[in-house]
Amino acid sequence: MEFQLLAKGIALAGCAIGAGLALIAGIGPGIGEGNAVAKALEAIGRQPECKGSVTSTMLLGCAVAETTGIYGFVTGLLLIFVAPGSFMKFLG
Repeated sequence: MEFQLLAKGIALAGCAIGAGLALIAGIGPGIGEGNAVAKALEAIGRQPECKGSVTSTMLLGCAVAETTGIYGFVTGLLLIFVAPGSFMKFLG
């Protein structure tokens, strides 16, 4: 009985720590997208005639970079709401 209680506590702590680490993944896309927009504005400032191509390429790059943050967010949500129930069923 005591072992099961300790195992459940460790499983819940692991889910909480994993969710926190997964949600940290949102920092990278924010920094990357900020840098991309800064460089795009710099390029448009130097050559205003290439505004359309620079803007479309920047938006595509930001969309691809954002998927990393979304994957981390979904992983964190799964670790918070789905994984503890699965672990508790497994541990009895």
